[in-house]
Amino acid sequence: MGAEFVALSLPPLLIGILAAVTCALPGNFLLLRRQALIGDAISHVVLPGIVIAFLLTGTIATLPMLLGAAGAALLAVVLIEGVRRTARIEAGAAMGVVFTSLFAAGVLLLEQSDTSGVHLDVEHALYGNLESLIWLDATGWASLVDPVALAGLPSELPRMALALLIVCLALWLMWRPLAIATFDEGFAATLGLPVRAIGLGLVMLAALAAVAAFDAVGSIIVIAMFICPPASARMMTDRLGAQVGWSVAFAILSAVLGYVAAGYGPLWLGFENSVSAAGMIATVSGLILGVTMLAGPRRHPAGLARKG
Repeated sequence: MGAEFVALSLPPLLIGILAAVTCALPGNFLLLRRQALIGDAISHVVLPGIVIAFLLTGTIATLPMLLGAAGAALLAVVLIEGVRRTARIEAGAAMGVVFTSLFAAGVLLLEQSDTSGVHLDVEHALYGNLESLIWLDATGWASLVDPVALAGLPSELPRMALALLIVCLALWLMWRPLAIATFDEGFAATLGLPVRAIGLGLVMLAALAAVAAFDAVGSIIVIAMFICPPASARMMTDRLGAQVGWSVAFAILSAVLGYVAAGYGPLWLGFENSVSAAGMIATVSGLILGVTMLAGPRRHPAGLARKG
């Protein structure tokens, strides 16, 4: 039983947890800056960026994917601002126009491209391939300390671990200026803080999280993790530090419960086939948000979260 769990369930479960936490961390600041849809937009616009990077390089290696996604994210930000100013519409409407258009362009590019040699198609773009990320070289718990077996780990696991490390390090270094700029950009500017650079840095972190998670879990869970755990955490506290902690806990809970429910829930209900792990993780994160909206101690707005 242990050998089967380590080989078939442990890697995808860890990847799901890492992806959820990596997206939730920058999602807190996007939420507080009233830019939650930026995370949604990024999770959509990475698709054309990744497809173009694949067409240019012929590979879905991390660096080309990241550069393509980062370029697409920056293009989206420019287009959103251009549409907002030209059409004189609110930012939310401009975001909706831009990210749906770019995602549709990505789907068209994907359908017209030869991606038969790699795991890159429309279904994969939406739901990822979390269930298939198994560890064939694992023979049990002892494999966790076996260098030969560890060399056969799915490449998505170290990629997500590295992305999480970079996001944590960046937020630690940026914490104070990012917190000040999040709550009062005018005051941050008077202190001489580079407000625009801070905002761009946050968008880049979100893009990094999205592209790192995209290959494994697809765009659905990326969207959910940018928004649901931070929003759930916002219902629990009005302090920034505590909110980030709550969001991490909710992200981990969503990943664990969602993965278990996807694999075993249908069997418990009498069905023969499991369902998408990424879809179920996103569903659980939405249910947690619903519960906190109904029963969270801060569900009644009392101002913005305080620094801490």
